Amino acid sequence: MSAHPPTPAIQTLSEHLQVFSGAIQVGVIRDGNRALLIDCGDGAIAAAPNGVNPASVARILFTHHHRDQACGADRFPGARIGVPAAERAWFENPAAYWDDPQQRWHLYSFHPHRLMLTRPLPADDAFADGDAFTWGPAKIRTLATPGHTDGSVSYLVEADGLRVLFCGDAIYDHGQVWDLHSLQHGMGRWRDYHGFLGALPSLAASLRRMRDEQPDLLAPSHGRVMNRPAEAINALVSRLQGCFDSYTAVSALRHYDPDVFGPDEAGVRMPFCPPLPPPACLRHVDTTWVLIAADKSALVMDCGTPRVVAEVKRLIAAGEIRAVEGLWITHYHDDHVDAVPAFQEAFDCPCIADRSVAAVIADPTAWRLPCLSPAKVRVDRVTADGESWLWHEYRLTACHLPGQTLYHGGLLAEGGGRRLFFSGDSFAPAGMDDYCAQNRIFFGDGVGFHRCLDALRSLRPTHLFNPHVDTAFVFSEEQLAAMRNNLAQRESLLAALLPWDHPNYGVDESWVRCHPYEQRVHPGGEAVLDVVVTNHSAVSHTVVCEPAPPWASAASPPQARARLPEKSEGRLRLTLRMPAGLPPGRHVIPITIHYGSWRLPQFAETIVVCEPSRQSVRRRTTKWPGDRRATAKASGKCG
Repeated sequence: MSAHPPTPAIQTLSEHLQVFSGAIQVGVIRDGNRALLIDCGDGAIAAAPNGVNPASVARILFTHHHRDQACGADRFPGARIGVPAAERAWFENPAAYWDDPQQRWHLYSFHPHRLMLTRPLPADDAFADGDAFTWGPAKIRTLATPGHTDGSVSYLVEADGLRVLFCGDAIYDHGQVWDLHSLQHGMGRWRDYHGFLGALPSLAASLRRMRDEQPDLLAPSHGRVMNRPAEAINALVSRLQGCFDSYTAVSALRHYDPDVFGPDEAGVRMPFCPPLPPPACLRHVDTTWVLIAADKSALVMDCGTPRVVAEVKRLIAAGEIRAVEGLWITHYHDDHVDAVPAFQEAFDCPCIADRSVAAVIADPTAWRLPCLSPAKVRVDRVTADGESWLWHEYRLTACHLPGQTLYHGGLLAEGGGRRLFFSGDSFAPAGMDDYCAQNRIFFGDGVGFHRCLDALRSLRPTHLFNPHVDTAFVFSEEQLAAMRNNLAQRESLLAALLPWDHPNYGVDESWVRCHPYEQRVHPGGEAVLDVVVTNHSAVSHTVVCEPAPPWASAASPPQARARLPEKSEGRLRLTLRMPAGLPPGRHVIPITIHYGSWRLPQFAETIVVCEPSRQSVRRRTTKWPGDRRATAKASGKCG
């Protein structure tokens, strides 16, 4: 999977400083029989040869709130917990995140991140920038180093004449970061959704500050201990900037906000397509295009607002439309489907969508994706890539168009000497709509925008239509070549920037996902789900998954194992028995993944909504075994 797969081992840095290299790299400061940990991962250090006795761990300091950093904290019930002050609430009250509908539906902001803890971890200390203290042989100072998360901190530890900076996920190795999707961040007036690499300014500032501290070593949460910090940091800042510059050269965001990236000082950005007037057979309203045939029959593309329903009714009343004969859905985003149920109630016509789109809009509760609407859509016809049919004087051809999002389709309408291509949000006059990594934008031949560009070359449209743009446009051969070359360049840049054997692992946040993402059960019932894993590699990999339920159980958790061929998606079935006394409400169940040589603790999650029942209502105050608060209180070591 990586040039540097993790192997559990203790690396001694000095007499009192060590690093445990497991699923998460854990810093260890020793003081006789006591130990202080910086992050703890899944707690595997407690069982490792030459590891630490859980009872000896006096303190744990966390660099950021992600659960892979902290899910093993229960193994050290006597430890005093220190967290970043800016993220204290996410450690102590994760339910505020998981129970918030704004973190589930219509999601355009990704901070804080879904790698939230699933159980509260009370903090004894909260550290802000500049906070310092002495522990045993070490002086420890906190540095605010936002980027990977908004509240990330690093800890500069001085001991035995050595200055070691434990820096969380700010850096992975020389010129590398663990993932790119965590750097999705709002820029200016734009939300996180529009901010591919939007955290670059804050991360770059943090990296330069880390460099200026002149540590002897950098110790990240993922990666290797680096003994040339300045070189490693300079290489990372340079690579991040190079990747960002490549992205901006063809970004569709330039169309919506020409000033968002500032002036093109290097002169490398692709010129905009000139606008083309739409043919008289089309109407545009909000994010909808309406194609009207010669006999005044209409085919409607998307329906995101009630205004679309009202406008179609007006066109019918005005005699411009005789009847609505179909509704084509380009992709699942809320601004394209929110009003589809109202549209289907108003107009008796079939709803048509690409297979990938239909899977999401017909059952949105089963998915966790950006801009997801809870509106459930009745899909009457599911199209395959390349499927064609006649509709009045037009030949319609559907295609899978996984550009802006993996779950996206395009529709070509040929007629009257024109080839009208309704490309959804994948293209705009400035280029590719690739500004949200969480949409699952893949790199490589035959996938993602490479596949979309292949479709444009094959279908040869005379007009391209974006639902957000009220004019048409079309790319020249030079522009198509520029976008293809840009994708190849960026894939190469990402391969150098990310440690995985294919950059899609670091870009695709959902390469491991649970399906359904959310389901309802009764106490004592079963939750059945598939852990869906995308193997982006050019080789096969063995994957093992196991749940980490928030309740204690005498039985070992179920496991599923599979061998995934290269460039494939596999499903691993898990069946989880719910406790008979499970309280009503939402329960988040993390899933740990073993993938090749990697152990990825609590890397994905599924949500079980327990339906109320008399039995569960009677037991809703039950205290679940394994809760850290109960354990700490019982041991008399609350601080």
